[in-house]
Amino acid sequence: MSANELGGWQIPDVDGVFSAEGAELTPGTPIWLTSDDAALPDKVASNAAHVRWLEAQRFKGTVRRQALLPADNGSLAGVVLGTGKAGGKPGEPCGPADLLVGQLAASLPPGDYALAGTGEADELAAIAWGLGAYRYRRYRGGEFDPAPRLQIPVGADAKKVRAIVEAVWLGRDLINTPPSDLGPDELEAAARALATRHKAEISTTVGDDLLSANLPMIHAVGRASTRAPRLIDLRWQPPTAGSDTPLICLVGKGICFDTGGLDLKPAAGMLLMKKDMGGAATALSIGHMIMSAGLNIRLRILIPAAENSVAGNAFRPSDVLTSRSGRTVEIGNTDAEGRLVLADALSLADEESPDLTVSLATLTGAARVALGPDLPALFCNDDRFAQSVLAQGQALGDPVWRMPFWPGYERNLESEVADMNNVSDGPFAGAITAALFLNRFVSRARRYAHIDLYGWRPSARPLGPKGGEPQSARAVFEALRRETIS
Repeated sequence: MSANELGGWQIPDVDGVFSAEGAELTPGTPIWLTSDDAALPDKVASNAAHVRWLEAQRFKGTVRRQALLPADNGSLAGVVLGTGKAGGKPGEPCGPADLLVGQLAASLPPGDYALAGTGEADELAAIAWGLGAYRYRRYRGGEFDPAPRLQIPVGADAKKVRAIVEAVWLGRDLINTPPSDLGPDELEAAARALATRHKAEISTTVGDDLLSANLPMIHAVGRASTRAPRLIDLRWQPPTAGSDTPLICLVGKGICFDTGGLDLKPAAGMLLMKKDMGGAATALSIGHMIMSAGLNIRLRILIPAAENSVAGNAFRPSDVLTSRSGRTVEIGNTDAEGRLVLADALSLADEESPDLTVSLATLTGAARVALGPDLPALFCNDDRFAQSVLAQGQALGDPVWRMPFWPGYERNLESEVADMNNVSDGPFAGAITAALFLNRFVSRARRYAHIDLYGWRPSARPLGPKGGEPQSARAVFEALRRETIS
């Protein structure tokens, strides 16, 4: 990271993984993609030495198999990457084979490279390269080899490629940063750095001011920490925007560390809780893409940021909290705190009757049990938008899976002493129950979508190493982009 520092935070700089634009560059080492059931690319097949070299290695175009082709002088003449069966879906974790280019950015020696003949998916392959090149090294000493660099293909939108890669790196950096160095204050600093970059407006409501601003559940969740809770409120619009320009609100859960509160998590359950602000990271990632592209929307990002800590003033099981909307919530479990802070932020967003509200949160383990770590759960009351996000997720290798706001499970939130409980008293349908809870605080927005994401890649894959991941960010952005140009 090296650019746009503010308040101890920086927007990532991706220049090291792409060749400079507009410069007179020596042609990069070519990269060819080949499927398992197709002939070798013509320029490879026409070189008898290269054919013999591949035969000696028993190279086939099986998925993720790669081979380096030597030149006569011992330098590198080219790279061949296998993509599996033609027409298959071998991408990461789904989608076009061009996504597999990401693994080359993490495995090739330093130097300049160029895609050879990937065709219409050149732009996606370039994005995959940038995503695969990411490494989190803030706390690592020593020297590192320079990353291999890709020449962004002619015809690809270089600005878009860089912005998307930069946005995902930003989300990853935020999630990967340990809670010792990323609390609510530092999360605010990151949002301010983003606002500065795009000339957006930003304001915060901090500590006891949350009470006077009628954001009581954000205050309740964060009051036991020595790091003050807050609501971060970022607004942006393009110069051409008017009052009829669609208002899009992104609401990201910003729990910077979650002990579970007085319903304390076991030690194993806390190990990944630095990622409990993954929804906020994803919201900022989407925001960076939107603002970089100059989409014709009015954007508002709301991040309720807090630590769910244990102290004498922590909120308790069986407490009853009054929300911003005026409805009361009985606390069945203090480890279901994310939905509480989101509820107040969603109520605030709803007061402007947005065209679309999207909440993003690492909300439930139940969603992971149902769909696993790779597949965020999408809840949406608008079929068209839901289908667009699903389709773009499949096309870009950033998948989601739709689940229902099933009204039959509203009974799971019943309370004998308050308007609702924050959890069900049974083990079933936890992700749906949480989504229904949030949905109760959205009534004026024309459309509402909620994404329950994991925010973490459990092991290295072509699109990135093990670690934080702002899942669904690229899919949501592309769905919004297509709306604005339709």
